[in-house]
Amino acid sequence: MRLLSKASQLSRLRKITEAIPPILVASAAVCGLVIGVRHLGRLEGLELNYFDRFVQLQPDEGADPRLLVVAVTQDDIQALDRWPASDRTIDQLLQKLKQYRPRIVGLDIYRDLPVEPGNVELTTRLQVNDNIIAVCKVGDDKGLGVAPPTVVPKTRLGFSDLVLDRDGVVRRGLLFMTPEKTSKCPATTSFSLQLALKYLSRQGVRAQLTPDKNLKIGTATFPAIANNSSGYQNVDARGYQVLINYRSPTAVARQVSLSDVLSDSINSSWVEDKIVLVGVTATEIKDYFYTPYDLSQQPETKGKMAGVLVHAQILSQLLSTVLDGRSLFWYWSETTEILWIWVWSLLGGAIAWYVRPSWLLGVIGASALLGLGSICFVLFLQKGWIPLVPPALGLVGTSGAIVAYQAYFKARPSGAKNNNSAPEGSFSSLTTAAGTQATRTILKERYQIVRNIGAGGFGHTFLAEDTQRPGKPYCVVKQLIPSTDERYMQLARRLFQSEAEALETLGSFDRIPQLLAYFEQDRQFYLVEEFIQGHPLSEELVPGKRLSETEVVALLKDILLVLDFIHHRSVIHRDIKPSNIIRRRSDNSLVLVDFGSVKQLQTQITMAQEKYTVAIGTMGYAAPEQFFGKPVFSSDIYALGTIGIQAVTGIPPTELEEDPTTHEVIWRNHVPAINDTLAAILNKMVRYYPSNRFQSATAVLRALESVCIY
Repeated sequence: MRLLSKASQLSRLRKITEAIPPILVASAAVCGLVIGVRHLGRLEGLELNYFDRFVQLQPDEGADPRLLVVAVTQDDIQALDRWPASDRTIDQLLQKLKQYRPRIVGLDIYRDLPVEPGNVELTTRLQVNDNIIAVCKVGDDKGLGVAPPTVVPKTRLGFSDLVLDRDGVVRRGLLFMTPEKTSKCPATTSFSLQLALKYLSRQGVRAQLTPDKNLKIGTATFPAIANNSSGYQNVDARGYQVLINYRSPTAVARQVSLSDVLSDSINSSWVEDKIVLVGVTATEIKDYFYTPYDLSQQPETKGKMAGVLVHAQILSQLLSTVLDGRSLFWYWSETTEILWIWVWSLLGGAIAWYVRPSWLLGVIGASALLGLGSICFVLFLQKGWIPLVPPALGLVGTSGAIVAYQAYFKARPSGAKNNNSAPEGSFSSLTTAAGTQATRTILKERYQIVRNIGAGGFGHTFLAEDTQRPGKPYCVVKQLIPSTDERYMQLARRLFQSEAEALETLGSFDRIPQLLAYFEQDRQFYLVEEFIQGHPLSEELVPGKRLSETEVVALLKDILLVLDFIHHRSVIHRDIKPSNIIRRRSDNSLVLVDFGSVKQLQTQITMAQEKYTVAIGTMGYAAPEQFFGKPVFSSDIYALGTIGIQAVTGIPPTELEEDPTTHEVIWRNHVPAINDTLAAILNKMVRYYPSNRFQSATAVLRALESVCIY
């Protein structure tokens, strides 16, 4: 018993070690690809989108009690009957606020030019009141910006510029920058930071730069983001920028209107010792910006937030970090992010390698993705922004690579994996490379194998001699290698019998190889078919060679007669292509071969075992629906139509372009002089959607009768 236990442990260990190389290689390759795509910025939009979703899901922290926003609303502008408001109105507002003794007032309204009446009074107030912070706009490289009020010193100025990401969303706050010499705005400190520093200075809190050039206010350090911090890639990080930690979607601060203040309709405690921001929220002024939130129900401001409220968000972040210890966003180093992505890629490979059946693989894979998202969200609540999309792609990509790897080796014939391991007399020992001489094994004591003439995931095709017929004529032997699992042998046997009987019925037509025999030997299944001597149509349709319209019509009619026969017997060929059409040497007729019956049988067994769809067909000739495993009768008509187009153009179908909108094949420009009726028929044969094609071979034959070629 101990020896058996030891052997079992060694067997399990061997299975684990066998999985390591493919999982390592696949995960490293997929991880490298994902990282490369990420560095190109192709994933930035997805990463920022998930950032926005997490911002929306995080708890609302409510209004900052240190702030008050005086909003100039749409009703205020209608009451004033003008905008911009006069200097007298702004002066009256500041006078009203002064009586409530605010600590700081931030005026987020441009006053670069006088707006009479009242300019003298407002100018005097701005000059003498040292607790009023005014704004100006630096502008971009092309614009000159907006100048500040001339009497306000630089120490009481802040720029109002906000940083927009590539999608137009404000996620970063710009705290410092150096204006261009041509800019009208000389401010180097943002409006929000200027307000925060003035407010904190009253409490003895000072700002400084650390030796590594980070901003430190009191005991709180605000690290600047780099151009590749977390989800960002190659972003413009000039100046000093921090990621905005939005406080609330709707109530970053208490709001009152301009009319409320002018009519003395506010409580003095709302203003006393507070920071008061004055700005416009009226929609017609269009001082709105996209944020991670999607809140507004008004079409013109949907998903946007007024500029003064965005400044309030940044200001609240600065104050709450310094005074309340509120967390700032943090990120991992690039090396840590790469390791993180690789770990999830490895996990995806391991899941795909060990988990069976396929439905369980899907469940566990989905659970892993859910776990990844949960980890990222929990860390996001702790203000950690770590990669989500790249590791998810790594997990899915590596899983897909491992599934494809296993499917490939599972589909390979058993003898091809190890010729020496096949028992003596087994047909597996015959699977030598195509074109070489195989062992002279006799199947069913009758069919002597000559050579391997084809191979695929379904098995092999051999040329053989029928030793029990006079002259030992050649025949074709097709081999199916089903799963060795005993559970599926009975299923394979039943499907094989049914498929063989269907092929026997088709063999009564002289344009189809006749089925001579079918049998099971050594737990493998064989079909024996008539050998057609001749050459494939692919030798006639060489690139650059065009057939005449008469030859093309004759070719189409020949094959359509075969399709009409098999379709009336509910059989779809599925793999019509030039190499599967033989020009028979004896009478020069076209014969349709390789019905893929063995492939179709393997498909049915695979679908029964693994519950997924297997596509049969050849790229360029196969109809689009075949790649979803859903062939219909018109799929064969599509394939024949592509052969007809190849014949008239001399161009293989894989080299023809398709319309990016309709997905239809573009080919008429290569043969502008073709008969219009024939061209219309070919176009209808290769329509992208099956319902738009000819629905039967008979319908195509009838249409071809109307083609007049002179």
